[in-house]
Amino acid sequence: MPLTVLSDGDVNRILHSFTRDDILELQQSLADALHWYSTSNDANDCCSDFQPERTHLKRKDGSTTLFMPASAMSGQGIKVVNIVPPETSGLPALTENLSLKSSGSSVSSARDSFSAASRSSTDTSQTTASSATPAPNSPAHANPPQGGSGQKPPVATIKGSLTLLDAQGNTTALINASELTAFRTALASTLLLQIRQSVHEITVFGAGKQAYWHTRLALLLRPKEIHHLNLVTRSFDSAQSCMLRLRNPFPDDDGGDANNGFSPAPLDNSRTQKTILTPAHIEYDRLLKSYVRNSNAIFCTTPSSSPLFPGTHLTNPSGRKKGRYIACVGSYKPSMLELDPEVLRDAVAPHGGGGHVHLQQRRQREGGAVVVDTVSGCLREAGEVIQARLRPDQVVELGELFMLKREAERLREERAGKVGKTEKGCEFQESSGLRDWLTKGNVIYKSVGLGLMDVVVGNEVVSRARARGIGVTVDDF
Repeated sequence: MPLTVLSDGDVNRILHSFTRDDILELQQSLADALHWYSTSNDANDCCSDFQPERTHLKRKDGSTTLFMPASAMSGQGIKVVNIVPPETSGLPALTENLSLKSSGSSVSSARDSFSAASRSSTDTSQTTASSATPAPNSPAHANPPQGGSGQKPPVATIKGSLTLLDAQGNTTALINASELTAFRTALASTLLLQIRQSVHEITVFGAGKQAYWHTRLALLLRPKEIHHLNLVTRSFDSAQSCMLRLRNPFPDDDGGDANNGFSPAPLDNSRTQKTILTPAHIEYDRLLKSYVRNSNAIFCTTPSSSPLFPGTHLTNPSGRKKGRYIACVGSYKPSMLELDPEVLRDAVAPHGGGGHVHLQQRRQREGGAVVVDTVSGCLREAGEVIQARLRPDQVVELGELFMLKREAERLREERAGKVGKTEKGCEFQESSGLRDWLTKGNVIYKSVGLGLMDVVVGNEVVSRARARGIGVTVDDF
């Protein structure tokens, strides 16, 4: 049995080559696997009964190692990743996140960032730098930067690998998991984004790989529709790097044979106004509130230990005037959270809807349920869910919302015969109340990661690599 080995660079090229149609097809495969995970008992290898619990190992250096085994229709796999939090990265400790107590840049570094943005405005295409001289009482003065002038703040790092095996236990692939983890997380998060009625403005908290892939997939899935993209982060430099990467993922490429025929799928975002906001801005609080209120979708991608914005931005009467899709993927421990628990409690409150006994009742447009990738995992690990004290009947798994691919194809064919061509993509269970909530209501999605996602996406990446001769092949492994 041949073994395919894919480096981080190999994975990067393959993932960036995915077009919008590729993403939709991959999301359908992921939706099928998640459906089987959530709804079947012992009918196939995707069901939750065949998914071992993942294991945490807290290391003496402050890092956390995760062991994530999984079983899928296409085989088995295990991912091992080591997560190094910012405070143990070798530099003096900073706050982990952009929380209400987080620090920004110093006065001088904020001015430098603003100048750098002005000089590069022609390169970032409509990017607005919201980093200006901070007010005397702003967070920037509360906690001055560490590590010297011009030094980037430490960030959390994720390193590891994914090992894939076939149904007989033969090892078929070894894949660098750094980029793959961020991609598969964003792939799941944007499953619900695709059906939202309106996505004109999005706000992304963070500027790392998770933030990048959530932004890239959002722009791919809703082309020409996103008019405003707000990137909220503590570091202007990292945000600017994220923006530049969106425009050109491989700036050092010369277009030669090293690309192996792969080229990044273009993003049609020329009309999208891009804004970077850091706590150093003199009007940070006002702008943050405006971004949160105006956004149709919010992606939280930081390893935060406190809320990224006040919950009242969403729970008071003004905040409830519109429905939003909010995805929280950055926190992975009970002590961590990106969203105020009050927002989750408000999301599951009846609001006159009459309880949470039946699944259908939990899916009302307002006051339904929090959507999660795995109920057992989130009840055990998700800080937002745990600190909001949500009950098992107040969360619903993402896989429960989908119908199988064959059913979706049959439905599309029926619709095509009546109204003409229909677009590919994941189909949801037939229910007017469910669809109304998912397309227009307040939907919160919380993910702590599921090994099944890695196996599904990993096998697709390996298939592409073998078709193009990417990576290293070890014959008769």
